[in-house]
Amino acid sequence: MNKQEKEMLLARRLVEMKQFDKELCGKDVMFIAGVDEVGRGPLAGPVVAACVVLPEDFDVPGIDDSKKLTEKKREALYPLIKEKALAYGIGMADHMRIDEINILEATKEAMIQAVEEASRMLKERAGAGIEHILFDAMIIKSIPIPQTSVIKGDSKSLSIAAASVLAKVTRDRMMVEMAQRYPGYSFEKNKGYGTKAHYEGLRQQGPCPIHRRTFLKNFLK
Repeated sequence: MNKQEKEMLLARRLVEMKQFDKELCGKDVMFIAGVDEVGRGPLAGPVVAACVVLPEDFDVPGIDDSKKLTEKKREALYPLIKEKALAYGIGMADHMRIDEINILEATKEAMIQAVEEASRMLKERAGAGIEHILFDAMIIKSIPIPQTSVIKGDSKSLSIAAASVLAKVTRDRMMVEMAQRYPGYSFEKNKGYGTKAHYEGLRQQGPCPIHRRTFLKNFLK
C-alpha cells in the first residue's frame, strides 16, 4: 500500500467512525461524548478515563483504538485531539482507591470525573451540555445523561477512540515517571502490566507504594 492509498484508507475510516456515532445517537444530537478507560488490568498505578466531545467537522485521520496504534502515533494524535475537541476531561482513581472499592467501581469513578470535567469545559466553550454519552462496554446509571454502551467501542466510535488515546497517553506518561521513582519493575516499558520483568522485580524487591495490593495476593502472603 502506497502513501496515497493509506491516506485514502484513513480518510474513509474517519468518515465511517463519525457516521457510527451519528447514527447511534441520532442526527439531531450535536454534542456526543465518547468515554473510555485505560489501566483496569495492571498490577500497579491508577486507572485513567477520558471523555471527549468532538465537533462535526473534526478532521484528524488515524484515530483508532489506542491499543492498535504505536506509541509514536498516539503521542502525535494526543495534542491534535485536545486542540480540535470541543471539550475533553480526564479522570483517575489511584491504586489505593482501587484496593478500597475494587477496580470496576474505581473505573466508574474515573469515568464520572472525566465526564464532569468535559461537561464543564463544553458549557464554558459552547454554552451547552453533553447530549449523549457513548461508553466502551459500560453504563453508569448515576450520570443523568442519555448513554449507550458500545462493545469494542474504541474500534467503532470516533469519540470513544479519541478518548482511548487521551487516556492511554496520560496514563503511560504517568507510569514512565513512576519508573524513575520506583526502579526495578520496568514500569517505563510495561506500564504496570504483569510482564516477566515486572514479576521479576516483585520477586526481588516486593511491592512498591503504587502496587495494587488486591492484585498481588500471592506476593503478600
